[in-house]
Amino acid sequence: MLELLAQGLLYKEIAERMGITTGTVKQHIHRIYGKLHVQNRTEAVNRYFGR
Repeated sequence: MLELLAQGLLYKEIAERMGITTGTVKQHIHRIYGKLHVQNRTEAVNRYFGR
């Protein structure tokens, strides 16, 4: 899911690709943010790619 976020896709687009609801995408993304100790998409993507 973080890969799709890194590609710049919107939550709606991620949901469509994964066959889940937008709400589920939001929940997963916010949990990922918590685990990475980040506040937003940019920080998450940078942490994911080790920047």
